[in-house]
Amino acid sequence: MNGPFIFIATNRLKPGKLDDERRRVPGLVEFVQAKEPRLLAFNEYVDDEGSEVAVVQVHADAESMAFHLEAVAERAARAYAETLEATTGIQVFGTPSSPVVEMLRRQAGSGVPLNVKPHHLGGFVR
Repeated sequence: MNGPFIFIATNRLKPGKLDDERRRVPGLVEFVQAKEPRLLAFNEYVDDEGSEVAVVQVHADAESMAFHLEAVAERAARAYAETLEATTGIQVFGTPSSPVVEMLRRQAGSGVPLNVKPHHLGGFVR
């Protein structure tokens, strides 16, 4: 049974950079919405302390995620330079290709947990 490909990354913000992150995200969302029609959902959330954000993406399939990683590579590098301190964890629901796993590991850095649940048992996306 094929399901959507879901990606969740948790990132620690650089101290004092929440307001900068709030200003950065709308432009990123606009870019992703315009350039990636197969991306079904793209959202970012922040914790109560303003120290950690999570990006939640729902893709039609793993190929959409591969396209996304290439499309936002420059913007992701700029985010790590400006507002994001480090990725603290990655969750993947669906079967990523080997190149996607390599790209995620490279982007996140060594020691960052990558938790993959490849087998979709059931559900739906509206």
